[in-house]
Amino acid sequence: MMKRSFAICLVLWVLLGLAPVKSFAQYDIDQFFLRGRQMLIDGKYSSAIDNFTTLVRIDSTLYDAYFFRGIAKYNLGDFIGAERDFDKSLSLNPIYTPAYHYRAITLSRTGKYEEALRDLEEAVDLRPSYTGLYFSRGVTYFLSQQFDKAVEDFNKFIRKEKNEPDAYLNRGAAYTFLGDTLKALEDYNRAINLNISDPEGYIRRSRIYFMQGSDSLALADLDKALKLDTANTFAYFNRALIRYERNNIDGAMEDLDKVLEYEPGNALTLYNRALIRSQIGDYNNALEDYDRVIAVNPQNVLAYFNRAAVFLQMNKYRDAMDDYSQCINLYPDFAKAYMNRAYAKAQLGQYNSARRDEEIAREKVKEYRTKTKDSVSAQMFADTTKRFDKMIALDSDFAKRDFSNNELLQYRDVDIQLKPLFKFNLAEKRQEKRAMDGRYESIRMEDFIDDLPVATQLAALRHSYEPSELGKAVRHQRDSISKLISDIESREEAIDALLYFSRAIVNDSQNRYNEALGDYDRAVNLQPDNPFFYINRGTLQAEMIDFISSMEQNVQVLSLDNSRTARARVNENRSTYDYTPAIHDMKKATALMPDFPYSYYNLGNLYTLSSDLPEAILQYTKAIQLYPNLPEAYYNRGLVLIYLKDNEKGCLDMSKAGELGVEEAYSVISKYCIKKQ
Repeated sequence: MMKRSFAICLVLWVLLGLAPVKSFAQYDIDQFFLRGRQMLIDGKYSSAIDNFTTLVRIDSTLYDAYFFRGIAKYNLGDFIGAERDFDKSLSLNPIYTPAYHYRAITLSRTGKYEEALRDLEEAVDLRPSYTGLYFSRGVTYFLSQQFDKAVEDFNKFIRKEKNEPDAYLNRGAAYTFLGDTLKALEDYNRAINLNISDPEGYIRRSRIYFMQGSDSLALADLDKALKLDTANTFAYFNRALIRYERNNIDGAMEDLDKVLEYEPGNALTLYNRALIRSQIGDYNNALEDYDRVIAVNPQNVLAYFNRAAVFLQMNKYRDAMDDYSQCINLYPDFAKAYMNRAYAKAQLGQYNSARRDEEIAREKVKEYRTKTKDSVSAQMFADTTKRFDKMIALDSDFAKRDFSNNELLQYRDVDIQLKPLFKFNLAEKRQEKRAMDGRYESIRMEDFIDDLPVATQLAALRHSYEPSELGKAVRHQRDSISKLISDIESREEAIDALLYFSRAIVNDSQNRYNEALGDYDRAVNLQPDNPFFYINRGTLQAEMIDFISSMEQNVQVLSLDNSRTARARVNENRSTYDYTPAIHDMKKATALMPDFPYSYYNLGNLYTLSSDLPEAILQYTKAIQLYPNLPEAYYNRGLVLIYLKDNEKGCLDMSKAGELGVEEAYSVISKYCIKKQ
């Protein structure tokens, strides 16, 4: 795991030097470009996306605006969106070298190495003198395990850029995988000489020393790396391996604990700590670590195998048998799993089944012994002499095989909440109309808002205003409207429906549900053809249900687990709540105003809460068709699609939501839309 260079980070000084912005007649265009580029340099990627999105709305032919927006998306982990923007940039300017270069980088991050190499070839043809292309192609060759070609490209880069330490680090890694540790050591020494304050060089060099049996030198390098960067988890991890080999169990555990302090979900570290814990008899904590590893990566055969061994030590034979069965399901040639399952079955009195497992194991061993040393990797599991409880290094045989243990995933359940329903909310002041902000425009809605006696905005808010947020202004507005209504009632005059609606909004903002609902009912009775009344009443009815369910801790959420599948997680005693009245009101709103996208969006939410996900997708789609710049609709539809395991479409929606300003989309993208390598 080559943390910095092999992650293919975008270096902005190269980028900004590569892609000069052409002059435009409009000063505002220049300002947008300058501001957007500065946002990229400052790492304000979401703001940069907003900026460049505004630019392409002004002029959809600005190929470099799409390019820069693609870079911002890349840095947020939205590789799908980045690739799409680079595609657009190249469709507008087919000879724009930077777009080929950075589309290649994006493609390599998603494992599309052949496509990435084709883009880099095109870029080299267009601009053979640009040495940065050889660096990127070298990394791509490395990731596709073409180490000899990687060395060739790093050689070309180093001939022109002799003082770039990352190039030596990367070439050294390629030499390591080619088995040439002497050249690798030379490159790491060179990288350290060029940048003595970078811990990466010491960490890489320590691996070579360790491979050569020079443990003391390796430890000295790791100690140096940790002095330079006390939070470097890779250094702690490697030092733990060496300490373990030297039987310094306490030191190894201390280092592994340190890694997990910074990265609680580092699966490989959890696996290694579980091994040590099981070896020293700390079985319960070992099981906890193995459980977390398996939650992150349910295909990790050795986690099941070693967890089963812990179960055997605890005399939990049925649990052990189940884990050995899982090992066999994952790798049918795992002879040792058959043998150990036979033992567990015998302890449970299943003697016939145990004998059958023993026979299968012997057959696997016999087959294994007929194979050559170059046989397929799966045959290693038939080798009963091989130990499977050794600590695992990042670049070990295990990491190179199809186990994905080098995935450093964060272990945490993520409760994915829908973006909330839209309704007319109390505002601190009346909203000013602005050009080019992507706002939905509706003359009917604007006139309605202008006619209300209180400042109002249409928005999706998670919670109503707390009294402290609007303070005395809220209470003053409520008191003023109530007094006005009382005065009119005392004169026995007809009350305008907008007054009731306005008081309902104020009561709604203070969670006075019953009072608000009463006023919404009065407004609807007085003016039954107003779609906005139904929107707010329907939303309030849904919020009342959510409030009741939250008090009972029965809120149903979309929850995506760490194996990138989805499940509904609810309280076992969850009551069933009926959203029919809210749906009825929202349908009435769509009938009265068929071109208003927010009613369909709200229906999408209500159908999701009612577990009618196909209908929810249909309603979100209608909202998007009416208003293609409604970010919440893309976000929520994306969540539902991912929940239904249609990740490809869901991730496209997430990318669009992020592009339109939903920052949370990028955390979903990074967790469920990036193929781990």
